[in-house]
Amino acid sequence: MDQQSLRARQAPLKDRYRTDPQSALITLRAHGALGEGVTCSVETGRALVEAGLHPATGGSGMAACSGDMLLQALVACAGVTMNAVATALAIDVRGRVSAEGDLDFRGTLGVAKDVPVGFRDVRLRFDIVSSAPPDQLEKLRQLTERYCVVYQTLKSSPAITVSLAARGDDGQTSA
Repeated sequence: MDQQSLRARQAPLKDRYRTDPQSALITLRAHGALGEGVTCSVETGRALVEAGLHPATGGSGMAACSGDMLLQALVACAGVTMNAVATALAIDVRGRVSAEGDLDFRGTLGVAKDVPVGFRDVRLRFDIVSSAPPDQLEKLRQLTERYCVVYQTLKSSPAITVSLAARGDDGQTSA
């Protein structure tokens, strides 16, 4: 997609969102089913992914680790965002995106109550090839960071609610 095509596709959306801000509010959903053993099958829209325990928590390594999937989502979003921004700015860019994160599994396994559960540090890296000058590449990095949904979500930690609806084997809902 080139700069003109991207602008042509996005212009009517931007106009609609300016005149009707409510139309820009979209709810994305993810679904999964509890699986055999300690797994959960997640519907991705393209394929079914079976997620399971990381080997550091007793998993076999045969199922996808949800921590890896989180980093993969960050890489995918950052890569798509960088490509879109580069297209909008008419910057030729190619290369790779990578993310890595540090976890201390003592927290996840409840071995040390003072150790947080989750990633301590996450590093996102772009290794690119481009003929653009350094100031344009810095603008590209800044705008990618600004508009990457997954990056901004991780950085800003939105409010999350958890609910549980339970039924017995007889189909009756319990309180």
